[in-house]
Amino acid sequence: MASRATMRASDADRDGVAERLREAATEGRLLTEELEQRLEAAFSARTYGELNAIVADLPGRRLAPRADTMRLTSGSSALAIGIAVAVTLAVIVTVVFIVTGVLAMWVLWLAAGWWFFGPRRRRLSRTSGRRTLHTCGGWNRSRGRPRGFWA
Repeated sequence: MASRATMRASDADRDGVAERLREAATEGRLLTEELEQRLEAAFSARTYGELNAIVADLPGRRLAPRADTMRLTSGSSALAIGIAVAVTLAVIVTVVFIVTGVLAMWVLWLAAGWWFFGPRRRRLSRTSGRRTLHTCGGWNRSRGRPRGFWA
């Protein structure tokens, strides 16, 4: 595997180095002519090694980390991302289950209450009395008391 110093740099990397150079010039670490030369070199650089050489004498972090720290960081970050994704999915599934389970249970209780105590029940209780034969024919729907002829 090629070392990071020989890998090609992106436009974002070159822009980051240019920003560091501009900050160094505002701090008084670089003269204007030196800033222009380094900016030209930064925008024409192709690899991380060339970019590191441009900012090597400036304080701050290096552009390309050492290879051994990069391996540790990528391995531990992949593990951390995997654990974070698993925990996040578990939390989402648990929350969805709790919310839908609780809501579904309350909906069932409301439906059962409406079924037993709602308008259907009242309608059934009105017609559940004994039906008697009316004196003029037909069935009386009252609660067992026969109606009179005119009633």
